[in-house]
Amino acid sequence: MKPVYAFKPLIILFCSLSFNTNIFAEYAYEHAEAPTFSDPTVLSQVPDDWENREFKHDPADANADLVVALGQQSYPLFHALIHKYADKNNLNIIVKHGTCGITSGRLRKKSADIGAFCCPPAKSDRLPGLEFHSLGISPIALIVHPDNPLKNLSSEQARNIFKGQINRWTQLNSKSTSNFNQIIKPIARLHCKIRPGHWRGLLKNEDQFSPRLFEVGVIADMISQVANNSSAIGWEVPLMISYHRKKGDVRMLQIDGHNATDLNYLLSGKYPLYRSYSLTTWKSASKKKYDISKKLVEYLQQYIEKNHSEISYIPPSQLRRAGWKFRNGELIAKPQSVKN
Repeated sequence: MKPVYAFKPLIILFCSLSFNTNIFAEYAYEHAEAPTFSDPTVLSQVPDDWENREFKHDPADANADLVVALGQQSYPLFHALIHKYADKNNLNIIVKHGTCGITSGRLRKKSADIGAFCCPPAKSDRLPGLEFHSLGISPIALIVHPDNPLKNLSSEQARNIFKGQINRWTQLNSKSTSNFNQIIKPIARLHCKIRPGHWRGLLKNEDQFSPRLFEVGVIADMISQVANNSSAIGWEVPLMISYHRKKGDVRMLQIDGHNATDLNYLLSGKYPLYRSYSLTTWKSASKKKYDISKKLVEYLQQYIEKNHSEISYIPPSQLRRAGWKFRNGELIAKPQSVKN
């Protein structure tokens, strides 16, 4: 499902760009060394009067009890669930569809009460008064067309494919691809470039990817591009592969001999690619608004805890037991025995 965006007058766009220029300049190369998480104690710079600005929904949402900003990963999972919760609790909850970047912008405007992220927050996301609540992690699978005979890639082979150092499947020196002499078509969705984690477990930054890389902007296009090209390779989490299955069939590869759906291996911290999901609340909001927000977040966390196996998530309770590090409710590091 592609998100629908509303175009605003250019003057608003220019004002928005001007307001955020310093953010993009400051954090464009923040993750050149590809950390898995950001420092939770370092907050974003904001204007002097920002903390005193009131929380105010957009005019179209003026009567909402809550405005929840979801992204490409969280909208398919949560939007119907949130509406069901709202009906049961007699609440008017407006659900917005967007991306981590759009969510961050809505939070910075103080027009959203809850925001969803599919990556650990960047420094620019860590606004004063904003707290993050982990939903868990999910593996990112490398995906190929079903006709591709390959079953497994090493982490090094995967990196070299996306760097452009391996250009044909036969270069893998694998018996399964010895007769599969096609030029590799790498597909990538280089989202959240200012945030740590996610695809940076493969390559540290976008400049390291092959000039032959074909970029897509939405998950549905990732699935359809790989499903319609026998020589393509891309990535996505199992839940989104299932959700967008009408876009075509793809097959998940093993990485270093391990399936992406081997959640115990992911739990060990050794699987190289995964997403880290979270929701935000405003501890600086009114007590009534904060309480309503926290109850909804806890409801969604409970849903993840109960259904994690079906959606290929590892919930916070399991991560804590396995030694992953939390600060309050936010996941902030792998187990100490595993190098980032």
